[in-house]
Amino acid sequence: MSSTELPYVPSTNVLPKVAPVRVAEGERLRSVQLPGITLTVRSRPPAREGLPPALYVHGLGGSSQNWSALMELLDADVDCEAVDLPGFGDSPPPDDGDYSVTAHARAVIRYLDASDRGPVHLFGNSLGGAVTTRVAAVRPDLVRTLTLVSPALPEIRIQRTAVPTALLAVPGVVSLFTRFTTGWTAEQRVRGVVTLCYGDPGRVSHEGFRNAVEEMERRLLLPYFWDAMARSARGIVNAYTLGGQHGLWRQAERVLAPTLLVYGGRDQLVRFRMAQKAARTFRDSRLLTLPDAGHVAMMEYPETVATAFRELLAEVGSDGAPPGASRASADGAESASTGS
Repeated sequence: MSSTELPYVPSTNVLPKVAPVRVAEGERLRSVQLPGITLTVRSRPPAREGLPPALYVHGLGGSSQNWSALMELLDADVDCEAVDLPGFGDSPPPDDGDYSVTAHARAVIRYLDASDRGPVHLFGNSLGGAVTTRVAAVRPDLVRTLTLVSPALPEIRIQRTAVPTALLAVPGVVSLFTRFTTGWTAEQRVRGVVTLCYGDPGRVSHEGFRNAVEEMERRLLLPYFWDAMARSARGIVNAYTLGGQHGLWRQAERVLAPTLLVYGGRDQLVRFRMAQKAARTFRDSRLLTLPDAGHVAMMEYPETVATAFRELLAEVGSDGAPPGASRASADGAESASTGS
């Protein structure tokens, strides 16, 4: 640990009493205890029995709520669950303070193994895209299809608009930022996030904005909120620097599952030009580009993303076993990239 970092505080010492997380009509929340982590899982009852399972993984600073609109549209196609990664949404921090991409992937793998829901149709956005790429690479037996919305895969030159987010990874920056923004209201913070993440901020409804402000107010009361943000941002940066078989692009080459790639033309965090590289790298890919979308296409254009996923589902079928389903050792797969 760098001498400029604050020591990690175990979650048992920092859990405060805050307002409950919002649950949309038709959704359910439950808490799942696993070795070293506790995950909150958001779900919708499927429209009928026997639908194939799906799992959604959010991005940096997000939560399972980011998938609510898409889950509602797909509840007649798949049995939907969305997870709050450790330290985000309603999930407490991990016991060991590890927010690396590998640790987040390990959390997803542990949940899928414990729930026995795999193989699933796996969705990931941003950080969640990097996490689910790693899951699909090291545990192909758990993944039927992979849908990536603006996945955070390494770029040689990041956009200037993405620099402030990347700077969260620098030791000491978070404490400076929190002092600088002490007077900012939750509404101001949400407006900044919406402007950064949406291609057209006007697509956010008044109700959606109000709900986001309430969620921001709740998160700002959590003493581990900025720590989770900083350490997860550092985890992305570290994953970007890994080479060899542990590099994210190398692992993308190993993904066997049919993959749907979704990129937004107005994305300020992931360069739109990365869409073509991703389409070339994932061996069984389909590419959906949305010129007016930003970083969270599943929130801006959920109907379009849902339609593209249904087309993928119709193409590959919902009941077939995933390719390359020979089960890897869980321990060996989970530790495939311990330095990220």
